[in-house]
Amino acid sequence: MIAARSFPGKTVAVFGLARTGLASVRALKAGGARVVAWDDNSAARDAGVGAGAEIAPWREWNWDGIAALILSPGVPLTHPAPHEVVIHAKAAHVPVIGDVELFAREIRPVATQPGRAPVIAITGTNGKSTTTALLGHILASAGFDAQVGGNIGKPVLELAQPGPKTIYVLEMSSFQIDLTPGLHPNVALLSNLTPDHIDRHGSMENYAAIKERLLRQVPKDGHVIVGVDDTHSAAIFTALAASGGAAATPVAVGKVLGRGVFAVDGALYDAQGQRTSDVMALTEAPRLPGAHNWQNIALAYAAARIFIKDTRVIVSAIASFPGLAHRMEEVGHIGRTRFINDSKATNADATARALACYPDIFWIAGGKAKEGGIASLAEYFPHIRKAYLIGDAANTFAQTLDGRVAHVMSGTLDKAVEEAAADAASSNAPMPVVLLSPASASYDQFRDFEQRGDVFRTLVAKLPQDAGRKDSRAVS
Repeated sequence: MIAARSFPGKTVAVFGLARTGLASVRALKAGGARVVAWDDNSAARDAGVGAGAEIAPWREWNWDGIAALILSPGVPLTHPAPHEVVIHAKAAHVPVIGDVELFAREIRPVATQPGRAPVIAITGTNGKSTTTALLGHILASAGFDAQVGGNIGKPVLELAQPGPKTIYVLEMSSFQIDLTPGLHPNVALLSNLTPDHIDRHGSMENYAAIKERLLRQVPKDGHVIVGVDDTHSAAIFTALAASGGAAATPVAVGKVLGRGVFAVDGALYDAQGQRTSDVMALTEAPRLPGAHNWQNIALAYAAARIFIKDTRVIVSAIASFPGLAHRMEEVGHIGRTRFINDSKATNADATARALACYPDIFWIAGGKAKEGGIASLAEYFPHIRKAYLIGDAANTFAQTLDGRVAHVMSGTLDKAVEEAAADAASSNAPMPVVLLSPASASYDQFRDFEQRGDVFRTLVAKLPQDAGRKDSRAVS
């Protein structure tokens, strides 16, 4: 654990006692602060007591005596309207920050405190979790103490204290960036930008600006690495490259760059030096299929090269990457049918990456719909043999699929898995795939995408090995 020592002897409020909130309580207590906290959930409040917090409804807090409010990233800060606790904090001139800000105040970048552990921050709409995990794997394979956390895995304050070979690799959501004005990472990566969380940021422009802010907080002797395949990210790269700040490296997929790192025709190339070098065939990374993963590989490679000079070490680590749970994860194989857990695909753009990878898909989709629906997936509809719709988005998705893709209203994940497995097994597809790639958030039926993916894995494990061979409907 990393003790948060910014508020010794002072009172700090924590609103929201999920993983990051509880980690904040423990870190603040270890740093000598008094902590008052609240969560609407009674079980969370009990956990807060166990972590050392004094529990009181936030309306009863003495705002004049509070030094800072640590806000859960899931609580609205600005849009569609600030939560009332945020309004009260700002009226009392109490800074509103997040757990990563507490981390940032303890772990300073090399640029300002020589000898301290470097920090790599990774953000973007899609791919950031895979890129974060892959980069951590590469660094660990090269002998570094790669501490991976943030929006993936452990909360940042539960990571280990820095040692001689520590490098922090942090996934950063837009919500976390909003609450972290003091993080100045040595390296920052932006994967891509597509419309997401617009309800929480007000507009695509606001959303992109928050992502850009993280990159602008990198010191001049640091590095920024940007995927330039979408318009918003390309504009951010152009602005950063011209700003005279940190060194900026572009990353692209499907096009050759004069300078940077790019993937073309199934191969990775490095054009950062005086000549372009062929790094690896991307088929060497079997757990990273599809063009979207080519971008993840290219981003992670570009960041790893800052710390590892021998490209052979990087290539070997990429090839040995075991994959990431809930991201194109194969969780079962029955007869000819493969079962793929892509529960992390919470928007249409993420689902497009999965649909592009397989020709015969029995697609489980739906949940709490996000802006834009699934109309943008039309080019991949020919890959879908049948769709099994669940959750709040089922009716909306059905309207888009009507007359274009065969579909049924399964309603729940357990029924969808049963129906999809039966149809896949009885189809004439040579290698059918039952794909959970919801294109929706999980909050209507599940706690989070991890729980949704775990339930899918369990349901697949319970299927009989002859699932769908009897009394099933043929799907051509």
